[in-house]
Amino acid sequence: MNRIALPALLLAGIVLAGCQSSLSGDTYSREQARREMSVRQGTVEGVRAITIEGTKSNIGTAAGAAVGGLAGGQGSTAGAIAGAVVGGVTGAFIEEGATRRKGQEITIRLDTGNVIAVVQEGDDKFAIGERVRLVGASGNTRVTRAQ
Repeated sequence: MNRIALPALLLAGIVLAGCQSSLSGDTYSREQARREMSVRQGTVEGVRAITIEGTKSNIGTAAGAAVGGLAGGQGSTAGAIAGAVVGGVTGAFIEEGATRRKGQEITIRLDTGNVIAVVQEGDDKFAIGERVRLVGASGNTRVTRAQ
């Protein structure tokens, strides 16, 4: 790979990491603003550290294939094809790794008696027995501390 290809591939991975939206309990998307959401309350029964896999959007694959094709194509079509394949695989790997996040699975006994689990980024640490509230709409639920 030439001197430009690897830095360009790494830069693509960094850019992709910056594009990933947060999955924490404190972050709302623009689409979620000014929408009615239901609120439920419950008690934490368990907390487990998990990993939220990174994105696999084909952007990393395409960027890596383009860079690899250019780097490998300095003189032969076969080199360009091989460079594109290797670059595509490398780009996909970089994208997934750069956008992977640490999270937590929070098991909650709702005040209704039902038990549910919610997965979100691990920015807030919850303790067993702690009272929490769940805010959600359209299948998206976040866990926050009860106030």
